[in-house]
Amino acid sequence: MIFVPNENNDPRVNLAIETFLLKDLKVDEPILLFYINEPSIIIGRNQNTIEEINQEYVDEHDIRVVRRLSGGGAVYHDYGNLNFSFIMPDDGESFRDFAKFTKPVIDALHDLGVEGAELKGRNDLVINDQKFSGNAMYATDGRLFAHGTIMLDSDINEVVRALKVKKEKIESKGIKSVRSRVTNIKPFLPADKQDLTTKELRQEILLHIFGATSTDEIPTYELTESDWEKINQYTKEMYANWDWNYGKSPAFNLERRHRFPIGSIEVRLNVANGVIQDVKIFGDFFGLGEIKDVEDALIGTKYQKAEIEKVVSTIDIQKYFGNIEKSEFVELLS
Repeated sequence: MIFVPNENNDPRVNLAIETFLLKDLKVDEPILLFYINEPSIIIGRNQNTIEEINQEYVDEHDIRVVRRLSGGGAVYHDYGNLNFSFIMPDDGESFRDFAKFTKPVIDALHDLGVEGAELKGRNDLVINDQKFSGNAMYATDGRLFAHGTIMLDSDINEVVRALKVKKEKIESKGIKSVRSRVTNIKPFLPADKQDLTTKELRQEILLHIFGATSTDEIPTYELTESDWEKINQYTKEMYANWDWNYGKSPAFNLERRHRFPIGSIEVRLNVANGVIQDVKIFGDFFGLGEIKDVEDALIGTKYQKAEIEKVVSTIDIQKYFGNIEKSEFVELLS
């Protein structure tokens, strides 16, 4: 494994660095990247940005909104949050295996004295059932990354104010229920670690993962001038681009939504003269491939269950959404 040093705080640049390491730095060994973002909301690949954020609050407080490559839900980042990313060749077995990639982080936290840290559910790290880390993955062209957050000392009030949490994701309405299920790890650190900064946490985890006592012992790759040319291109074309981060969403006349064990899937359909004219699929599921493939396949289909079944039968549903049955997707559509 090699480590890529990074002191940027702009989420647009940090996601561009991650994209570069995934798509352009083709090395056979895993790469480890850390980044600490200024206040920002990072949107999942397949989410409807407008419906995930409190736009008025975001505008008033100059919070960056950036869409990432991976699926999953929206997360709030600030200087009290550490982000980690493992980038590597795709062995065909690791996608959705969150235990594999979160174990080094959990082990490092245990060594720091955060004994209750564990992976729970689909992709969350928790302490006493309170979430302090969300994780996501993305795979393309034989490579993948698995990345996640570690809330050391984030402003949880800002998490609540900046994000609109869907009712289906919380047990009861209101801010209290949201705050009760999110935590920082700081309260769970030993007394002698209570002043730990985000950068110091990064250092502790880095040394643990590499089994080192000093950063001098860690194999490191420094980004070059030509690397930065490509990173700046990704920043401009994707992460600083309104169309990528928000996207243009046409009006729809039918909506279907269901929360599966693999995450929520929401489908919006324009149906005219009994035929599907347009389709948009949103959700916090983790899929391989471009969801636009599924949307395009459905356009032009008669809005009848039998006709929808014919189209869905030609689609590898589990590739795009995870472990759901074709019949379940048909029911959602119809």
